[in-house]
Parts: sequence; structure tokens; C-alpha cells
Amino acid sequence: MFRTKRSGLVRRLWRSRAPVEGDGETDRGTHGSGGCCMGKATKVAKSNAGSEAELKALTHSVLKKIKEKQLEVLLQAVESKGGVRSPCLLLPSKVDAKVGQQSYSLPMLLYKVFRWPDLRHSSELKRLSCCESYGKVNPELVCCNPHHMSRLCELESPPPPYSRYPMDYLKPPVIAFCLFAYSLALQDSERGYWCVVAYWEEKTRVGRLYSVQEPSLDIFYDLPQGNGFCLGQLCSDNKSQLVQMVRSKIGYGIQLTREPDGVWVYNRSCYPIFIKSATLDNPDSRTLLVHKVFPGFSIKAFDYDKANSLQRPNDHEFTQQPRTGFTVQISFVKGWGQCYTRQFISSCPCWLEVIFNTR
Repeated sequence: MFRTKRSGLVRRLWRSRAPVEGDGETDRGTHGSGGCCMGKATKVAKSNAGSEAELKALTHSVLKKIKEKQLEVLLQAVESKGGVRSPCLLLPSKVDAKVGQQSYSLPMLLYKVFRWPDLRHSSELKRLSCCESYGKVNPELVCCNPHHMSRLCELESPPPPYSRYPMDYLKPPVIAFCLFAYSLALQDSERGYWCVVAYWEEKTRVGRLYSVQEPSLDIFYDLPQGNGFCLGQLCSDNKSQLVQMVRSKIGYGIQLTREPDGVWVYNRSCYPIFIKSATLDNPDSRTLLVHKVFPGFSIKAFDYDKANSLQRPNDHEFTQQPRTGFTVQISFVKGWGQCYTRQFISSCPCWLEVIFNTR
């Protein structure tokens, strides 16, 4: 029987749908217990045959109504897992689809099928700033590209037990760099740079400092289409098998974006990242926590308003930092703190130091 190109695209899209728990294909890097991403620890049971067939029929029906060029855009985004920069997929936002007793908007259906089967409500999502629909309220056409969205990382209460140790910042290799980087950040602020990034492997800084002027920066090891800070191009003398293993898992890495309400970090990789930031914690807290961020999630890692109002004279970190800037630390794959064998970030195989200008 003759098959059209459209039906071929629909079949390829269905084969590329996001796996659910129990089908043997779930990415081992996307699940885990604990962490700060509420809902990610909730495992999704594999659908029964009836609901799976119903979802397949509904998805095929919806996709067959989409223009061929738009199907190609969606397929490009889904098959590359967001690694290729794909354009927006603008579709009507008011169309509803129903699976069993549950109704979903067209965007929500596509997000559930192609990224997050456990997605329950649009409030769990954050649109990436690169999207045409970013910042728009109730548009008639909304972008349904699943890889223009991220899951919103909400801090648990009480916080997870990934805590830092007060001496973390007193290690000479790190603090010497911090003071130098803050000085550089202040100089760069005159030229419009809003942060400086450094890449570390354990206690050794690798490569040059990266000054950021554009509002969004990709930091990655291997990305099909990427402009930004490519860690894979840096020359490292570290022969540690652990460092090399973690380095190979950085993959698409993270996206660092300066937005009106602060600086957001989007985990584009297939493994968790770990973040410590002064503005993520309760202002009355005497310690800083390390927060776990799962793949596909975004977290507001730095809040300018909070940063300018923080005063912790008894905290070692704040006594070591000049008032003009703040820092965020991000470790790939491996965490640190009392729940791990690594007590300090300088023991982590691959990590970043991001220093912000608050001017």
C-alpha cells in the first residue's frame, strides 16, 4: 500500500516518543531519589495496553493534522533530543485532546508524549527564553516544540540533605581564583559582560576564563549545533579515569540564561547536575545547600534582588567574597556534601564556577 511522507513522519515521531517507566528504555540518568526537582522521583507506571493504544491513536490523529513542514521540525527536535536548534512549532493553543477521562491542551499532549510522560500540569513547566512564545500571555498560536520547554525545579521543604561544609571556600586553589575572577568580572562589567565562567577538574582550573556578554550561554562537551563554551575543546592533562568518565557524560551540558527575574540554569544533559547558590536558600540559613537538578529541569540559580540584600557576616563564604559579586558552583554528574564521599566541590571531577556582576 502506498504510504505518504506525512504518515512516515508520524510513525517516526511515535517511535521517538519519551519512554515510560517499565518499558526498558528509560534513561538511567533521568531518575533518582531525593534532589530538588519535585515530581521527578515519582515513577510513572507503564501504561496498560488499552491506554497505550488510545494514546497512540490520539497522537497519530493529532499529528496527521499538522503540516508536513511542521512535522519535520518536530521530528528534528525530538530525534536530536534538543541538540539541534529547531524553530518554533506554532499551533493553536485552545485545541484539547482527551485520553480516557483526562483532557489535555494540544501543547500539553505533545510535551507528555515526547518528553515527560509524568507531566500533570502546565504550572510544572518553564518556557526557554529562545522560544518565540516566551513571555507571551494566552496567544492564539503557541509554540509546541517540546525542546523549547523545561520542567520547573521547585525546592523541597525541608531541603534535601546535600549540605556544604564551612571550610569549602577556604581551600587555597579555589579562593585564590575567586578573588581574581571577581576582579576580572568588575573590569568586564564596563564592557557589558554580566558573568565570568571557569571550568575546573578537581582542584585544577582548565582553559581560559569565559566572559559572557550574550543573554544566553550554552556550556557543553559535545553538542551537534552549539555556540558557546565548549569544554570538549579545552586541553586537560588530567588522566583520572573518573574525570574522563564524567567529562564524557557532560554531553549537551547546561544553558545559562539571564532573564528579567534572575539567572536560570537549564540541565540539557542526560545526568543530574548539582548547584550551590546563596540565593537558593533561606536568607536566615547559616549554611548553603547543594541542590540536585535532574535532566530537562530548570532552576533559578541566581536572584539579583536577593543577592543584593543578603548579609551573612558569620558565614565564611560571605566574608571571603567582595560585596560587588556573587558566585554559583555547578558540578556535573557527581554531587558533594554530607550525603557523598566528596565533602568539597574541589573533589568533584568536573565543575563550573560562575561569577556574577551585581552592578
